[in-house]
Amino acid sequence: MHILYLLFHGFDSSSGISKKIFAQITGLKESGHEVSLCYYDVLEDGDKVRVYDKQIISNYGTGKWGALRSRFDFNSIIHHIDLLAKEKNSPIDVCYIRSFHNANPGTINLVKKLKAKKIKVIMEIPTYPYDNEYRDPPLSVSIGLLIDRVYRHRLAKTIDAFVTFSDCDTIFGQKTIRISNGISFNKIPLTTHIKNQSKEIHLLAVAEVHFWHGIDRALSGLGIYYQNILNQTANGPDVYFDIVGPISDIDLRQFQDMVSKYNIEKYIIFHGSLHGEKLDNLFNQTDIAIASLGRHRSKISHIKTLKNREYAARGIPFVYSEIDTDFEDKSYIIKAPADETPLDINALLKFYTHLEITPQEIRDTVKNLDWKIQMQHVIEKISE
Repeated sequence: MHILYLLFHGFDSSSGISKKIFAQITGLKESGHEVSLCYYDVLEDGDKVRVYDKQIISNYGTGKWGALRSRFDFNSIIHHIDLLAKEKNSPIDVCYIRSFHNANPGTINLVKKLKAKKIKVIMEIPTYPYDNEYRDPPLSVSIGLLIDRVYRHRLAKTIDAFVTFSDCDTIFGQKTIRISNGISFNKIPLTTHIKNQSKEIHLLAVAEVHFWHGIDRALSGLGIYYQNILNQTANGPDVYFDIVGPISDIDLRQFQDMVSKYNIEKYIIFHGSLHGEKLDNLFNQTDIAIASLGRHRSKISHIKTLKNREYAARGIPFVYSEIDTDFEDKSYIIKAPADETPLDINALLKFYTHLEITPQEIRDTVKNLDWKIQMQHVIEKISE
């Protein structure tokens, strides 16, 4: 098939989302499909543009007017599809759209025009439900979400199916294709860390940090752990916590205040964004990874996150608080309660002490989550 992968934002080389999109495209290509990529970008001079297979097909200009046009005007996409079908005899069979929470008359009109050309249209909703993903959003985002709420059910009626990483059979009244977030095994090295009984335990969280990651729960848990040691009511190894990824100024100040309150500056390291060898080196000293501890804050109970899968692919045990059906029965995960209690560090240490599984054995449990398998499942379902 010829598949058009369409998204409404650009790319960042350090972004997990960008890496995921390219992994999905690679998975489709590995299954023998031809894939075109269309995305939105902002040039150095501020121009907002639409790019189709590395060619700018529309320039919306600069400023707020350019941004507004880009959210509603998709005629250039239809025109370019027609052009390629005529000049290269390469019609599109399936359009895979990544939702940007932007249901509106423009996206509905786009889907209708695609459907009129006998193109199957499926839309991925990366996280569902998503209304509570935003905390104090700016006015422009609030208006966009309001418009989305008005039009999302109408948009749902026009597409063929939603792709979801939740366990929902329907979304906004439309059927779903349920898959797991996938893994690109060739891009994720196995940890070289060997479990030991040293006096140091290293925890690691890697994320574009948001409130639903619950980093504060881990920090307060570590604070309580060291308070008990200081008060001589408990003893245990030194536990270090590495936090990797961008953090907003507000959240960073909150975290630093917590670290100062508990006097645990020695044990908490904020690295900012890391990738490549520097990130691999951190993974190679990690005993337990910290995944999401606050999905309940955005009213989500079931989700299949990318980070859980990366930790498993690297062969590292991890803790999380949501329900992820790919991992609930695995021996190398420990569940934290989906509430606001501090993370129980002693429970983590007890779990780790009794854990008997190698990194390779952990990695082997998720071989079925390869992106090629997950994306081919989508195409098979939409073809039925």
